[in-house]
Amino acid sequence: MQIDQIAIAVLGAAAAWLSQARSEAFRRWACIFGMLGQPFWFYASWKAEQWGIFAVSVLYALAWMKGLWIHWLQPGRDGLSSDDVRTIELTPDTRR
Repeated sequence: MQIDQIAIAVLGAAAAWLSQARSEAFRRWACIFGMLGQPFWFYASWKAEQWGIFAVSVLYALAWMKGLWIHWLQPGRDGLSSDDVRTIELTPDTRR
């Protein structure tokens, strides 16, 4: 078995496993392992001239990049502060 096939199996399985973790601290690592596997997907599909797989690899890379942005790079990713959250209250006497 070649190194690219081993890397695809190990990194892909790790990314899938981590994406299903209950803990946010573990889930955020899924995109890291997913992105680490992408060069191996690109190489293997290019070498085998599997252009459909290559195109799907590009889509997966974009999806993993979204995860990187959301979980690691996005400014102010700590969420909304209580000042940013508003509620709407409809009291019974306001309905007519």
